[in-house]
Amino acid sequence: MASGAERIEQPQTGRRPHASLDEQVRRRGLKPIKSVDDLVCEGIFETDEELDEFLAFTYAARRSDMA
Repeated sequence: MASGAERIEQPQTGRRPHASLDEQVRRRGLKPIKSVDDLVCEGIFETDEELDEFLAFTYAARRSDMA
């Protein structure tokens, strides 16, 4: 009887094995977030009015799903 600690070999399907998360991050050149300022994205809304319109639309859409 095999214990849970033994590795069960999977049949070969011809597909490449998945790269580890660290390898994927390295390939994409991603860097860790050092500050909340790294998350700032400028230029989504050109004016405060556009932001207000978006927020009003979003809140109304959320409330309409509750009915």
